[in-house]
Formats: sequence, structure tokens, C-alpha cells
Amino acid sequence: MLQPAQNQAPKFPATPTPYTPVKAAAPPMEQATIGRTVVIKGEISGAEPLYIDGKVEGSIHVTDNRVTVGRFGSVVANIDAREVVIMGSVKGNIQCTDRLDIRSEGSLIGDVTSQRISVEDGAVLKGSVEVRVGTQKQEKAQSQAKPEAKASEPPKAAAAAAGAGA
Repeated sequence: MLQPAQNQAPKFPATPTPYTPVKAAAPPMEQATIGRTVVIKGEISGAEPLYIDGKVEGSIHVTDNRVTVGRFGSVVANIDAREVVIMGSVKGNIQCTDRLDIRSEGSLIGDVTSQRISVEDGAVLKGSVEVRVGTQKQEKAQSQAKPEAKASEPPKAAAAAAGAGA
């Protein structure tokens, strides 16, 4: 059986607490955008991510950021970037320090040098692909190989003492 509530505290406080909105950890990263109707002939360089939905002819240097070629983007240029995402059309060589991602509707005609590459079903890729080990991975592999080599070599002083005693 249910019994009536006696002397229960109210469920809500008499004075509402002020709402404090949650702040983002970091401000959103801005990116430069080349719109559908924009045509650029020449060299593009910058220090922020680049989104291309128009036409670009020449060269693109955004070494520390991402270059995204949108669905309507058409690029006839060599691209040098940290990361490249292709959803449109690219004719030219690509050099990535991190990764290349060719989406299902994207096409690339040109040579690729990257640490990682992803090509979705339906994407077009015509050219050579060179996957290189990253500098961090190379340094790590070299630092792991050096202690092993030193451990197998006898210390020079001990070897000299052993040779002198014989």
C-alpha cells in the first residue's frame, strides 16, 4: 500500500542555481575555403587547413595542415601537406607527411609519397605509391636497435684486459 509522504524535503531547491555553459577545450580550427565558383592559377601556401571546392591550377604548399578537395573540387597541381583528403578530382603529385585519404567519389592521377594511405571502394588512383616510414618510427627503431648492438659487443676495456692477461 502507498502511504502519504510526510515531512519530505522538496525535490527542487527554492532558488534555482545559475546555468554555466560548458566551454570548448580549444577554439575551433579555422580553415581557408576556395568556393565552387573560384578559379585560382598559381601557387597557394599557408599555415591553416585548406578546403577546395573550386578549381586550382599550380602548386599547393600547406605542409603542417590538411588539404581537402571537396566533391566539386578540381585540382591540377602538386600538393605538399601533412594530410590530404580527396573527394573530387586531382591531377598532380602528392607528398604527405601523415596520410592520404581518397574517398569513394574521389580520383587521383599522379604519384603519391605518404606514411599512410587509404583508398575507398569506387575511388580512382592512377600512379605510383610510395609508403615511407615516419621519422618518429625511424628514430624509435634506431634507438631500439642500438642498445641491442651494444649489449652483444664486449666492452673495449674488458676485451683489452682479457687480451693482456693471455
